[in-house]
Amino acid sequence: MSYNTEGTIYDLIAVEEQKKAKPPRYVSKFKDTVKTETTSKRDDHKTMGQAKVPVPTTDNYLKKHSKEPVLPTPEQDSGKFTYGDEDHRKPPIPSKDDKPLMGLKTTKNFITTNAVQNITSVPKRPEKKYVDTRNGDAHNLIPSGLEPVYVQKKEFGEVPEYIVKRKEEMIKAQDEYNQYVAEYMRRGAMQKLTEDERRAILDGLKTNWEDIHDQYQGLSVVTDTAPKKNRKERMEAQMKQLERDIEMFEKHKIIYIAN
Repeated sequence: MSYNTEGTIYDLIAVEEQKKAKPPRYVSKFKDTVKTETTSKRDDHKTMGQAKVPVPTTDNYLKKHSKEPVLPTPEQDSGKFTYGDEDHRKPPIPSKDDKPLMGLKTTKNFITTNAVQNITSVPKRPEKKYVDTRNGDAHNLIPSGLEPVYVQKKEFGEVPEYIVKRKEEMIKAQDEYNQYVAEYMRRGAMQKLTEDERRAILDGLKTNWEDIHDQYQGLSVVTDTAPKKNRKERMEAQMKQLERDIEMFEKHKIIYIAN
């Protein structure tokens, strides 16, 4: 198969060059925000210093004591020196030349007043303390946890409210159940077992369990066949069911039977 490599007449037609259109340049929507934050937090010569440091003149050199604080002169001081606590300080002690007030008398009988005050005052109770070392180091007893402070509470010895509420709910539920059972018994839908009947059924269940247990003890130890295995499993299931029935009859003294 050969290809024609020579030109054709269609090559004489001028073909317009098609330029591929470039997509628009990506511009982030956070550009203005980043630019604002960058310019607002920028400080001039913060780390590298100034670009051009002014050269000091020959007469502006470091002189002795030039960096020490300068105290004001007496002429520049506005007034007398005062301390910071001048406004709330105690009054000064009177001098020896100040004359005290003379002739002051009182009619109060201090002896009688002290006697009445001591008689009518309530004696202070000694603090309870305990000593935990042989050197006699004493500590308060109440915050130590050794003193039974809880017995001093107002509600000490009383039944908690939640227990009283729970008992009331239990009594209410039992009353509702008794009413429900009485209504069914009135309709004849339920019958109550007597004590003799309950005892007779319980004895019969125990007798059946003993019979099956005796048969179970006589089984072969080796269960190498399917009938032996099935019989053993069946007897175990019967004994478990009888045990559950015996437990129910022994636990509940009142039993109702639905017709």
